[in-house]
Amino acid sequence: VIGAGTMGHGIAQVAAQAGLEVVLYDLLPEAIERGLGAIRANLEGGVARGKLTAEDRDATVARIRGEPDLESAASGAQLIIEAAPERLDLKREIFAALDRSAAPSTLLASNTSSLAIAKIAEGISHPGRIVGMHFFNPVHLMALVEVVRGPASDESSVQRAVEIARAMGKEPIVVRDSPGFASSRLGVALGLEAMRMLEQGVASAEDIDRAMTLGYRHPMGPLRLTDLVGLDVRLAIAEYLERELASEVFRPPAILRQLVAEGRVGKKAGRGFYDW
Repeated sequence: VIGAGTMGHGIAQVAAQAGLEVVLYDLLPEAIERGLGAIRANLEGGVARGKLTAEDRDATVARIRGEPDLESAASGAQLIIEAAPERLDLKREIFAALDRSAAPSTLLASNTSSLAIAKIAEGISHPGRIVGMHFFNPVHLMALVEVVRGPASDESSVQRAVEIARAMGKEPIVVRDSPGFASSRLGVALGLEAMRMLEQGVASAEDIDRAMTLGYRHPMGPLRLTDLVGLDVRLAIAEYLERELASEVFRPPAILRQLVAEGRVGKKAGRGFYDW
């Protein structure tokens, strides 16, 4: 797993819980330690709630090792999942390095929530082995994985990704490589409209969210979800979708730009649409 942040350590955890041997890579050793610490905390919570045994916890931790060297992390891997920040230049740089260091038979997957797999795979010598595997936050609780079929993805690669997702206890759907795929395109559109309603004084953030949790049985309202994802992340995705789809639906509201400029980017900053 490339990247030990929120998504990366979550993917590493569910893979290890499924019995897979996992290497967690990050450029920063301290990020690896934070990621491993978060995994241990999640597992401890599972034990405390009676969802896991202490033996399960210990076995899961034992299957994960941190690695700050990309070539060493990639060596011998059958599947590599990239979970780096949502920047095309960074992802292309990572996949170019993996193209050099991973075996030709290794399945390469990106956890991107919106960027085109075709663009991520540009210049790669074996593009047929590249797919999207979009997990959801928090990874250890959310069932969905979007498997994204790029224009050059081999059918065997898509099916391997589906099988691995199921082995991790997830419910995969297969989507075509189009901006925002299925979930981000729908979810971002809903979130941006909720922000416009807040901006226009239609209702409070709490009541807008209640409209969706109580009226439509969503497990969480769109504004609270945006706080968890990160307002900065949502802004970047909205700008990308507006540009790629040429649609006013995805034009970022002023309130989103303002809060990001103020550093109120959600739970990770302690403030967003809510105080945390």
